[in-house]
Amino acid sequence: MPKTLIIAAAVGTAALVNLILYGVGRAAGGTFRFTSSSGPAVVDGVTVVAFSVAPLLVGLVAVALLARLGGWVIRTALVVGPLLAIATIALMTLPADLDATSTVTLALCHLVLVPVIIVAVRALGRRTDAIRQSTVAAGAG
Repeated sequence: MPKTLIIAAAVGTAALVNLILYGVGRAAGGTFRFTSSSGPAVVDGVTVVAFSVAPLLVGLVAVALLARLGGWVIRTALVVGPLLAIATIALMTLPADLDATSTVTLALCHLVLVPVIIVAVRALGRRTDAIRQSTVAAGAG
């Protein structure tokens, strides 16, 4: 599978699953209202998608571009990516004065990224290995 398709599938999956979670959170009574530095604010579906897609896209593109430098890139991304997804719960979600349902829902949105990152990074690693092996085989011939 081409790297661009791997990235697109991961980003699309994260966006879809997190929108579904957001809808469930709304149906369960979550208001998604909080107080920002500029006053009252609401997390909407567009924000959920943007905050899911943007960092995931940047990270996966970086992995795709840097993977040829060696296996350490994939191994590092498999640790750093999920850690960032989890750490941002403590940095962004928990400090906000959201109601409990909204907090749990948004924390789950962060956790959804963990398996998506792992599957996508491993797929990018396999794709990079396949390209590397075909290049070596072509050079040997």
